[in-house]
Amino acid sequence: MASIRSTLRWRTVDIIVVAVLAAAFGVVFWAWNNLWAVSEGLFAFFKPAQALLYGVWLLPAVLGGLIVRRPGAALGCEAAAAAMSALLGNQWGMTVILQGLVEGLACELVFLIVLYRLFTLPVAALAGASAGLGATLYDAIVWYPGTSWASLRLPYIAFGTTSSLLIAGVGGWFLVAALARTGVLDRFAAGRNRAAV
Repeated sequence: MASIRSTLRWRTVDIIVVAVLAAAFGVVFWAWNNLWAVSEGLFAFFKPAQALLYGVWLLPAVLGGLIVRRPGAALGCEAAAAAMSALLGNQWGMTVILQGLVEGLACELVFLIVLYRLFTLPVAALAGASAGLGATLYDAIVWYPGTSWASLRLPYIAFGTTSSLLIAGVGGWFLVAALARTGVLDRFAAGRNRAAV
């Protein structure tokens, strides 16, 4: 029991990595928010297809969970990145902080289900998909009230969840694996156990 507690206890380096990931992705979010805004015209033919761009917004949650491997890492990374995005300015204002909490909690749930002990590609993909599902369900309810579930909301959720599975989940797992091979994650289990990343 003591060994389980020690593997779940946060270290200073864990907090620093979450803060660095959040700050970096806050800037990425700022750029991605602008891309989202300018791409609206490209998806005028079928608005829900714009959610194919969604997965980038969920990357910090999956990366935090895969690298730090502690309770709250996915949630903390995503929520802090969203807060940084809000501070840098975006078209949704401070509402993105609540959005980040929803996304982070949905991702965190997957790592909790496996008790923070399994960090395989399928788990990462499921974490990305879960975050995407939570995020797009939130969007469907908050940002698209009164629109058709069949023609807009359900396709939007499907595209966003798929994008998040592929970009945040699968892409995040391969990004962590690539980082592990460089040695920059050697202070983390994700870096020490490179074959199982």
